[in-house]
Amino acid sequence: QVQLVESGGGWVQPGGSLTLSCAASGSTCTSYVMKWYRQAPGKERELVASISTGGTANSVPRFFISRDNARNSAYLLMISLKSEDTAKYYCRAGTGILQYWGQGAQVTVSS
Repeated sequence: QVQLVESGGGWVQPGGSLTLSCAASGSTCTSYVMKWYRQAPGKERELVASISTGGTANSVPRFFISRDNARNSAYLLMISLKSEDTAKYYCRAGTGILQYWGQGAQVTVSS
């Protein structure tokens, strides 16, 4: 069983940057694909970034995902933030049908 805890959320002004962290415990995540999703009020949850076990990363523009297997963690750097980036951000780890979710971290972008 893997527990994922997101941190680093908060309020940021438009144009600012924020880094979210996802710390895993209970088991190593080195063999898991790590992903970040977000869900804004009234909208469906959407994938914003993913990183493979080998470190191949994909993300939407302005977002950058990384992982540190030694720390059993993944990160999401978000730059040039816009109001439409306001959402709850979730970390997901897994392989195949084995998937784990964190509880989410709120990011609010406003002036």
